[in-house]
Amino acid sequence: MAKLGQSSFRRILLARLLLLSIPVLLTGEVVAYRKARSGLLETARNNLTVSAVRKGESVRDALTALQTNLATATTASALQSKQSAKIKGFLEQLQQSSAIEVQCVQLTNVQTRQIVASTCGQAAIAQTSKNSWSKQQRGVLIKPASVQVSLAQRSKSATQADDQLRLVLSAPVYVPQTSENPVSQLRYVLSLQSALHQTDRDSSKMTFGYTVIIDEDGTILAHPNPDRVGQTIDQDRNSDRWQTLVRNAIAGKQESYLFPFEENGVDWLAGYSSVQISSNGISRTWVILATTPLATALSSLNEIQQVLLILTVGLLTAILLATLYIARDLARPIEQLSDYALRIRERYSSDRAPKDFKVRELNHLAEALDNMVERLEERAEELETAWQEAQIANQLKSEFLATTSHELRTPLNAIIGSVRLVRDGCCDDRAEELEFLQQADDAALHLLKIINDLLDIAKIEAGKVELSLQPVPIQDLCRQCLKMVEPGSEMKRLKLVLELDDRVDRALIDERRVRQMVINLLSNAVKFTPEGGQVTLKAWLAHGHQLEQDTRPDHSPINPHTPYLCLEVQDSGIGIPEDRWHLLFRPFQQIDSSLTRKHEGTGLGLALTKRLAELHGGTLSFDSVQNSGSTFRIWLPLLEPMPVNAAKVTIDPAESIDPSTPQLSETLPLSVPQS
Repeated sequence: MAKLGQSSFRRILLARLLLLSIPVLLTGEVVAYRKARSGLLETARNNLTVSAVRKGESVRDALTALQTNLATATTASALQSKQSAKIKGFLEQLQQSSAIEVQCVQLTNVQTRQIVASTCGQAAIAQTSKNSWSKQQRGVLIKPASVQVSLAQRSKSATQADDQLRLVLSAPVYVPQTSENPVSQLRYVLSLQSALHQTDRDSSKMTFGYTVIIDEDGTILAHPNPDRVGQTIDQDRNSDRWQTLVRNAIAGKQESYLFPFEENGVDWLAGYSSVQISSNGISRTWVILATTPLATALSSLNEIQQVLLILTVGLLTAILLATLYIARDLARPIEQLSDYALRIRERYSSDRAPKDFKVRELNHLAEALDNMVERLEERAEELETAWQEAQIANQLKSEFLATTSHELRTPLNAIIGSVRLVRDGCCDDRAEELEFLQQADDAALHLLKIINDLLDIAKIEAGKVELSLQPVPIQDLCRQCLKMVEPGSEMKRLKLVLELDDRVDRALIDERRVRQMVINLLSNAVKFTPEGGQVTLKAWLAHGHQLEQDTRPDHSPINPHTPYLCLEVQDSGIGIPEDRWHLLFRPFQQIDSSLTRKHEGTGLGLALTKRLAELHGGTLSFDSVQNSGSTFRIWLPLLEPMPVNAAKVTIDPAESIDPSTPQLSETLPLSVPQS
């Protein structure tokens, strides 16, 4: 029953859709429009600034090339000729060979101011003065910086399209020095007229923009309107903004600027930079602008406006339709599911949740409600199973603690008994005392092995074990391991066989841990092999695909193309029943507690060996047949593959290992083998 102040889901849904969606939609449209405008404006600013920098570099490079070519041409011997035809031919060649467009080249006599030769008629293109350069100098070589640069005179017939940056470059020509006259004399002025830049007439290309060039004194050198060329910025009604822009550019700034560019007050966007120009030894600064109308820079905004308008109308229509249909397709199913949820407590097996809604999520909700009770029942069963497993685990833990306590108590009793017999003077002679002390020492080492196994597996599970990888001779390592189990094999008259790859030299491993793994496997083999049997240790090289084909490999990731060092221990012992294989590598569990009690052991050896192999990046695999023996293989990855050529060595219990083989340290922790 609804309480006072509460409403139905249907009414709340309709009210929220109308009150929230429309203001959010309109706000989003306005924000999107402003964001699009600011993004387009920022893009145009950046593009024009980059364009201005490139235009300035282009003008500077072209002007430098012309100055260099003109300075080089002043030293040509053809200019010293008195033959007008030869001089004119040289000027025409100079004009045609220039990589930059040259409209005219003239040679003018400084004294008479008469044109000696010209490629464009007799109209002077430059106002020459004999005072522009020194009348005489030593040598005739002219530096490019000494070339004079001036604005070309524009004819009265200039058209709207005649908007190039037209400059006149002039350089002095000196008569070479002679023995009679050791100083070169100024005779001619070599001038050329060139158009360095053609502004882009396509106003739609806002990336490049129109080109405006202003001298540091305010003279306009290039302009989209040819009538403005030669004027100064002081003549413009926005002279204050022009002067600010020129000062910023001369100061080295590279920015964009928004200001009224034309007399009609249209806003233009301009990016600017500056370049240094040398003219007759004087450095001047030119301000380079890339300009475009603001409307052109924001031309794409009109399309965005149209899209936003259409989107707004469409969304408003969709919201109005949604308010009519959502209540029917969403509110009604939710009301049905609400009624069903209230009936769950008293439902019968035939009472199911309503389905076949048009909304997929509501169908999922109905299925979830239908399965909720069943899942709760299944969860209860799972909890019961987990509780039983916990009981089993607790029992296994108790068995392990009992076994471990027995294994710890046995050597402790031997140590205490032997020490007390020696302490109480119960020994007949010194030899008997040494025998009891030796028994105490053996029991202490056995106890130390058990404790080390417990500590090692605890450290591995805590992730605190670090390997010390060093190049280790594998053949010596194998012989040392066999030496450690030799006393036990002699007592049972077992035959020890060592098979080594004669080209297995050294491997990058942790010697202490690998020795521990091999001794664990050898001790197991000796312990569970009947009297007169055989234990074989092999060391050979293989690839990962051989491990994948192994009978029962561990499920660790193995690269089939990686070379591996395989340390294999094979025995002719009692084997492992197939139904106990799943317990083989579990810590704190033994395959057969009765056998373990008979042969001693804590059930940690194989689990510890497997984890140590995995720390090396390898694994541990096995193959076993009951009453026929077992084979365990340690796979350790190598950095480089090595060829295999096996050589078999047989070691009888009566024969001793080479005394030169290094022995293990007495303090080296060894794990007690696991059953």
